[in-house]
Amino acid sequence: MIKILFICWGNICRSPMAEFILKDMVAKRGISDEFYIESAATSTEEIGNGVYPPAQRELKAHGIGTPDNELGLGRKRARQMRRDDYDKWDYIIGMEQLNLSYMHRILGDDPEGKVRLLMDFTGRSEDIDDPWYTGDFSGVYRQIAEGCGALIEETLM
Repeated sequence: MIKILFICWGNICRSPMAEFILKDMVAKRGISDEFYIESAATSTEEIGNGVYPPAQRELKAHGIGTPDNELGLGRKRARQMRRDDYDKWDYIIGMEQLNLSYMHRILGDDPEGKVRLLMDFTGRSEDIDDPWYTGDFSGVYRQIAEGCGALIEETLM
């Protein structure tokens, strides 16, 4: 089983979007049983909160989190990543460089090379901007979907 943990600042926008986009992609390919996917935050600001409503709306616009494809979106609550997450996950994937900085503070060293940016899988090392500030949830959805598609291809090689 391939275990993937997505990380962003608060775990209410980008990382849960990535979690549910990837869950949807693997379900549609019929390979859900080959993956375990979650998300977490580097900060404590949003711990216990659900997915930010505009992020939920964007996911639902793409058929994710709807009654016939809920995938657990309604139950998702933000949590902070912990040092022991390093041993539990095969991939620990941040959305931007700032996330990586905080991830390394929490996790320490990365001797197995598990910590990466999502867009690195596309061959373009770029940040996924925080839609909390930009308001561009559809653009973030497109970037995350592209990154998740490339991630699936790499993990199944």
